[in-house]
Amino acid sequence: MMLGEDTPAWPDDAIEVGRIIDAWGIKGGFKVQAFSADPQALFSSRRWFLKRTDAGARRPGPAPAAAPLPGLLKITQAKEQGEYVVAMAQDISDRNAAEALKGASVFVSRSSFPTADPDEFYWVDLIGLDVENREGVPLGQVQDLIDTGPHCVLRVRRPDAAADAKPEEAERLIPFVSAYVDRVDLPGRRIVVDWGLDY
Repeated sequence: MMLGEDTPAWPDDAIEVGRIIDAWGIKGGFKVQAFSADPQALFSSRRWFLKRTDAGARRPGPAPAAAPLPGLLKITQAKEQGEYVVAMAQDISDRNAAEALKGASVFVSRSSFPTADPDEFYWVDLIGLDVENREGVPLGQVQDLIDTGPHCVLRVRRPDAAADAKPEEAERLIPFVSAYVDRVDLPGRRIVVDWGLDY
């Protein structure tokens, strides 16, 4: 993928926030599957960076030539439409141009995300943080989060887990609720929890 002379460089803090799944209408609209139930990160930025990713299983034989993918979309309109986001961009003026975007991953700069409330956190900011209990004993590092509906759960990789350990042996699942989470220290890159080693 080449960025044109007037295209800004790929941001150092680029975060994947969705995937273009189809064209929408005949005037260049396209449909995006946001990776979050709250697509505010998509709405907060008017510059979406695109990257071609593996579109899934291919048929045998030579790969079809992929249409050129713009490195940057300058968004002119974006709105929620059911479970998707429908967007329009400069220089994407017809259905054919929109269809050429299908399968592209959408990235935005983390610095363009809306400011979170003091007691709210973006998952991307929690992944990679060290977790320790109140006694200062390391419990591991946040690998991912699971959305269970009522609340999220931290998937914490145990520091002593073997590389080939089964998930139930290699990780701790800690509910991300105030009953267990005492403090999230983003600058210090750690989370303090009320959690025993034997849990």
